Amino acid sequence: MAATASTPDNAWPVREVNAKVKAWIERLGHVWVEGQITQVNMKPSWKLSYITLRDPEVEASVSVTCDTSLIRSLPTPLADGDRVVVYGKPAFYAGRGSFSLWVTEIRSVGVGELLARIERLRKQLAAEGLFDPARKKKLPFLPNNIGLITGRGSAAERDVLSVAAARWPEVRFTVRNTAVQGARAVPEIIAALEELDANPEVDVIIIARGGGSVEDLLPFSEEALQRAVAAARTPVVSAIGHEPDTPILDNTADLRAATPTDAAKKVVPDVAAERALVQELRMRSAAALRGWLARELQGLATMRSRPVLADPFATIENKAQEIERGVKLMRREITYLLDTESNAIAALRNQVSTLGPSATLARGYAVVQVVPRDGTPPQVVMDIEQSPPGSQLRIRVANGSIVAAAMQTKSAD
Repeated sequence: MAATASTPDNAWPVREVNAKVKAWIERLGHVWVEGQITQVNMKPSWKLSYITLRDPEVEASVSVTCDTSLIRSLPTPLADGDRVVVYGKPAFYAGRGSFSLWVTEIRSVGVGELLARIERLRKQLAAEGLFDPARKKKLPFLPNNIGLITGRGSAAERDVLSVAAARWPEVRFTVRNTAVQGARAVPEIIAALEELDANPEVDVIIIARGGGSVEDLLPFSEEALQRAVAAARTPVVSAIGHEPDTPILDNTADLRAATPTDAAKKVVPDVAAERALVQELRMRSAAALRGWLARELQGLATMRSRPVLADPFATIENKAQEIERGVKLMRREITYLLDTESNAIAALRNQVSTLGPSATLARGYAVVQVVPRDGTPPQVVMDIEQSPPGSQLRIRVANGSIVAAAMQTKSAD
């Protein structure tokens, strides 16, 4: 009957709904299913046994029903936390409206197979770049608040809290206790990680567990947890404490610590060591400052000892003395030049005086000039033709002049 045939006036009875669901489910046929056992309900007197099979990565489970003889025939007894692969057929019990997986074969997943799967997943995530050092976030030097994800009352929790408090008493923690093994571990750890990552006060998150067997540490290699850690904005520290077979979380986390104690040491600085370092740095800086000051004072003393700074006016006085000496030399040269030229002028003056008309007149000579009648200037008589008889003459002697008239002329011949 089609779903459209169901109406408020023509509703399906429960038996019909269950029958239709049963018919649809049973068409799935037989399937292989892998999961982790979280509960086994079996009694020797029971014909059927019931198992809860849980997905190791997310909150999902399925009920499994099988013959008790099937469980008894297994080489090792089933226990909570075991990884198994079952072969069965989905079944829906119409009478009580419940779903179960009717199983006819159960196989345990061996440690070797689990490790091989882990290595395959490790290579896959590495190829995707989840382990790339470039994406690793740097831890803060002194976190304001540290998120801690670990088992309730575990040694890992005590180690982290005690070591961190001893190193820095003021450190604060936000602790989230979760399952750290079994089927519930991955969903609870992811939920705690997302909660702490969303808290703005949390600066770094530590996921801690104090070691364990390979099977116990399987949750820390589940793909869902690796992708949640890679997507976190807050730096994540892996502190699983298992050296022989490192879980994939060690590769995905921003920092790997060998143990929870080592994680506390890497995340929380040692206050005593930091104070000693501060004191050492203060001493070194003070020594460096004193050394620099001493060098500067020595340089200043050296500069002050230089003549130009010891006696700033010395240079001016030296230059003044040079100028004074130059002026004296210049004056001496000018005086010498003036004396030389004055002597030369005096000599020339003496020569001119000796050779001049006055000197000649003083020795008894006279200068005869004819005075023209037309009023022109007198002319020295150089030729008798210049003074014909009757010419007016002026005779100049040393102490004056005599006016005379030419009586006659006579040639030297």
